[in-house]
Amino acid sequence: MSEANPLTSHDDIRAWAEARGARPSRVKSTADADGGGVLRFDFGDKEEALEEISWDDFFRIFDESDLALLAQEETSGGQMSRFSKFVQR
Repeated sequence: MSEANPLTSHDDIRAWAEARGARPSRVKSTADADGGGVLRFDFGDKEEALEEISWDDFFRIFDESDLALLAQEETSGGQMSRFSKFVQR
């Protein structure tokens, strides 16, 4: 399996996501009064459990939660990978 690299740069994260057609989202059931929530990327058809949010809101939550994104560029077979996971810095 190819290695997943931690990303914290907003530009790098956005470029990784957009190259894969991902939309910035949060899990609907985790949205709170402060506008936070559990972040996810939504790929392809819209997932009912996710709420699409702006990149500004996405990165505000990302920074306030002190997160990094583990992102894999390609699979061991050389295909573009969509594997990602949000982790504490």
